Amino acid sequence: MVEADSPDPAVFENASDAVNELCVRYETATAFLRENFTDFLTGNSSGEKHRAYYPEVRITTTSFARIDSRLSYGHVSSPGTYSTTITRPDLFRDYLEHQLQLLMRNHGVTVEVATSTTPIPLHFAFNEGDTVDADSNGNRNAAIRDSFDTPDLAYMDDSIVNGDFEASQDQSLPLAPFTAPRVDYSLYRLAHYTGTSPHHFQNFVLFTNYQFYIDRFVEFAEQALSDPASEYEEFVTPGNRMTCRHDCSEAQANAAPLSRMPQMPAYHLKTKNRSGITLVNIGVGPSNAKTITDHIAVLRPHTWLMLGHCAGLRNTQSLGDYVLAHGYVREDHVLDEDIPISVPVPPLAEVQVALQEAVAETTGLSGYDLKNIMRTGTVATIDNRNWELRDQSGPVHRLSQSRAIALDMESATIAANGFRFRVPYGTLLCVSDKPLHGELKLPGMATEFYRTQVNQHLKI
Repeated sequence: MVEADSPDPAVFENASDAVNELCVRYETATAFLRENFTDFLTGNSSGEKHRAYYPEVRITTTSFARIDSRLSYGHVSSPGTYSTTITRPDLFRDYLEHQLQLLMRNHGVTVEVATSTTPIPLHFAFNEGDTVDADSNGNRNAAIRDSFDTPDLAYMDDSIVNGDFEASQDQSLPLAPFTAPRVDYSLYRLAHYTGTSPHHFQNFVLFTNYQFYIDRFVEFAEQALSDPASEYEEFVTPGNRMTCRHDCSEAQANAAPLSRMPQMPAYHLKTKNRSGITLVNIGVGPSNAKTITDHIAVLRPHTWLMLGHCAGLRNTQSLGDYVLAHGYVREDHVLDEDIPISVPVPPLAEVQVALQEAVAETTGLSGYDLKNIMRTGTVATIDNRNWELRDQSGPVHRLSQSRAIALDMESATIAANGFRFRVPYGTLLCVSDKPLHGELKLPGMATEFYRTQVNQHLKI
């Protein structure tokens, strides 16, 4: 076994210095794997297994002293030693510095940076954009696992964030909701599913189930970049094709278009401090909704929101009305094993108020008049797109009992995964049909409806 150099643990009183050390250790470890993999491909390898380890950050506190708990992060609940493995400290620098600074301030502790005992899989050691020529590998695929560590699902579960993790007597407590291999796995999948690099994702994420919203968002982004007063600096589309307020690099501006669109294409309207907007077209269904939020969660966004169409379930609603969800009926079933349906998914006051105020500002309505176009209530999410074709006595009875006012296939999944992953969430939908009342859009109505409502909905 040939292992990468493992420096002694280092103690820091400054968060920025600690992150600098994480960056050095991570780059040294991954460079070791890349260099030895090059030798492996060219036949210059020694034949031994090469291994490098993720860096690790840890704190130890011995006091039960009361700390500032107004934030839901930045502190630990009891005395003990807490640690987590770290990947891509370059990508997470601002996040890591902020979190470590709060921990150090709240508990009056130093931070220790060390080398963990968790191996870095070869697949996660490459830089973004690196490729391996399949022909150059020949028949060596079977031998890769003899020479390097490969992804191991034993290190990639969600036991910490699901509350199932149990530390052994000599094991430290988790300092983060995800381990480094779990984060790496999601970063890898995000690039695959969205066609964009993870470092383009912004802190405010919108999910939609219609291409109409993407088309309008592209127009909005182009207008924003041409506005001198706008805070937005860049717009990134699938394939990492970039439009910049000022000049982009030649590589950014001339990125080759994708030969086919990814499964869930993402579009990023960026600011300098990641406070821009990412819009992802997740398509239809709770499976997609769970898949993409499973992976975006590791980026620790500030908020994610569902922006889409729904079936209105109340006779008093009209096509084009808005639905602000304050509760969910979960018949999507994709999260049943991770978060039981008996667990309530509550509305978040800050998100609810922000959305209601945005509807009022955009429509010019307020107070009692606002109720003419927006209902607040329960949204039901179901895993059967053609639920209307089933025996109506079953679904309709359950919907009536729940007092649901709208139904779709994604909102409850996105909200429940937000609750599970500690990512603030919300839902604002637009009524596109009322199947229980025989109100479907007539031919030609759809075009005008979508043109008018999508513009306003997205602006909100």
